[in-house]
Amino acid sequence: MSIRPFRDIKRRKTKVISVGDVKIGGDFPISVQSMTNTLTTKVKDTINQINQLSEAGADLVRVSCPDQESSFALKEIVKNINIPIVADIHFHYKRAIEAAEFGAKCLRINPGNIGSVDRVKEILKAAKDNNCSVRVGVNAGSLEKDLLEKYKEPCPEALVESALRNIKILEDSDFFNFKISVKSSDVFLSVKAYRSLSEKCDYPLHLGITEAGSLIPGGVKSSIGIGILLMEGIGDTIRVSLSADPLEEVKVGYEILKSLNLREKGVKIISCPSCARQAFPVIKTVSILEKKLNHIKTPITLSIIGCVVNGPGEAASTDIGLTGGGKGSNMIYIKGLPHNKVATDKMIDSVVDLVEKKALEIDKN
Repeated sequence: MSIRPFRDIKRRKTKVISVGDVKIGGDFPISVQSMTNTLTTKVKDTINQINQLSEAGADLVRVSCPDQESSFALKEIVKNINIPIVADIHFHYKRAIEAAEFGAKCLRINPGNIGSVDRVKEILKAAKDNNCSVRVGVNAGSLEKDLLEKYKEPCPEALVESALRNIKILEDSDFFNFKISVKSSDVFLSVKAYRSLSEKCDYPLHLGITEAGSLIPGGVKSSIGIGILLMEGIGDTIRVSLSADPLEEVKVGYEILKSLNLREKGVKIISCPSCARQAFPVIKTVSILEKKLNHIKTPITLSIIGCVVNGPGEAASTDIGLTGGGKGSNMIYIKGLPHNKVATDKMIDSVVDLVEKKALEIDKN
């Protein structure tokens, strides 16, 4: 059972591009990205992290290529992974050419530091020759010098002008397999820039609040900025940028999408903050269940409520519900209906068993 949204989000129609076998834009699912923080030259470490991110649900993973050894390492890396790689390129246009030749499916180039138009055109030729897409990554921290002189400081108008300038370079080169981002660490600046850009072009947009911070502050900033835009139908792929384990970026990204009913994956737990009425330790129970149910990829809703004040009501809107009762006896609900009573010391195993059975049932159908 899924909670019916009070308002369906109407996504802005964009062109569709291909990043390997992942389609971005149009009516395709909003993809979730992350980025490795290993040294790319440490090939085994990078492969392991990419595969972990893939298992967590990442659709794309970005890998930094700051030097020739890193771009050459992609040749071995792509042989041992199953999702498309985005090569992150700054300053050295030859790294982009090498990355395209060695298996990257997208090149992230920053117009503020990649160099002359001729160099960009060489990158585009390599991308075309190797069936590789491009992300035009405009960033408030690295705008072109003439735009900074014109606007005096990073602002939405400067970011959008940079994006449009570079879109024209790609279009003039007959290259259309690209997406765009206009990121800032400032939520308001980012939102205004994306809104403006979405009115001026129909290319797919990569959303993010850059350098957002550590897990909690960065997650909050990203949720606000990305969430506002997604609610307005803007955005085709997202990356939550955190000073934390990249796996957390994927988790937060999916939570943003799930909260807006834009994409479902895994178990969605609805739980109370706990209080003196709780009949079992709610916080500890939810923490354990999150770990034990992490392997479930099938969309399932689960409510964990410590008492009968809101428990039955929340259970009515979830596939499976657990509500605290008196004297160590708690009620399990299936599709809102009472199913069985369970002792506190057995409830976690019971819930895990029911969720796993529900996942198998859904997958078969």
